[in-house]
Amino acid sequence: MARADRGRGWIPRVLFAGWLAASLLATQAWATAVAAPGAAPVIATAVAPSASGLPRGQVLQRAVRADPSLEYRVYVPARGGQGAPIFVTVHGVSRNVDEHAGLFAPFAERYGVVLVAPSFTAEGHHGYQRLEAGADGRGADQDLETIVNEVANLTGARVGTLYLFGFSGGAQFVHRFTLAHPERVAAAAVGSPGWYTFPDSAVAYPYGLGPGADHTAPSFDPERFLRVPIRVFVGGADTLGGENLRRNPALDRQQGTTRLERERRWVAAMREAATARGLEPRVTGEQVPGIGHSFRQFMQEGGLGDRVFRALFGAPGSGGTP
Repeated sequence: MARADRGRGWIPRVLFAGWLAASLLATQAWATAVAAPGAAPVIATAVAPSASGLPRGQVLQRAVRADPSLEYRVYVPARGGQGAPIFVTVHGVSRNVDEHAGLFAPFAERYGVVLVAPSFTAEGHHGYQRLEAGADGRGADQDLETIVNEVANLTGARVGTLYLFGFSGGAQFVHRFTLAHPERVAAAAVGSPGWYTFPDSAVAYPYGLGPGADHTAPSFDPERFLRVPIRVFVGGADTLGGENLRRNPALDRQQGTTRLERERRWVAAMREAATARGLEPRVTGEQVPGIGHSFRQFMQEGGLGDRVFRALFGAPGSGGTP
């Protein structure tokens, strides 16, 4: 059920303690957060609001005006959002949307991109990882489009193609969104997904591209999705199963029994599928030593934020997309 305050427009939320009263101190704290992206971000209070009325330099909690049941976080960099790319970060099943938005905000500031973090609730988006439709008949992919269209209208950011990242369950959503909607994705990065949709039309969705048991599946075009750059990150110590790693005999035979093995097999399958069609392989993988299945640890100790933004945008100031 929607909270009573969802329709009141944007609602600034300080994700971590530490409002600073003086403008100078706020500016210094903001610069420190940008210089040390793995740290918990400090929200700047001295930056002027954008032309749209959304303050810059703050993580804001919003609900879609036309549908208050859809919540998201947004961060507009100090230089504003006009013409900026949109970076989307998708949480896992722990629904740690504030952590995603807060820890990625300094990178959005550094690169001058508008950050969007959708909040896929357990009630409204139970199967969001698989793009399943909810009780209202809408899939999480459709709801993401609704959110980014509102953000583009509010900030002037460009919405032609998106730059996507997801972790764990969010990584499942992101790679399946990319396979189903390659025309909407400029580049994608995924962190530690539990399992994948393989580029095999003989295997039913969501394990492959074929129709599922209910004869429904997204429409896939390998000639298009194999052209999208995708970078997969997984922690080298992410070897335990746990309740969040789907296991069954068929899945284990297809993909392996750990996230490390599944990453290797999926990257190899995607590259082989591209080569078989005469395309340059665009999918790559990276295993980062010492990192387990923790988004916060990966960000703070494994340099995930820098890895993701370099994969999507190149080095800051290198003349890339931003």
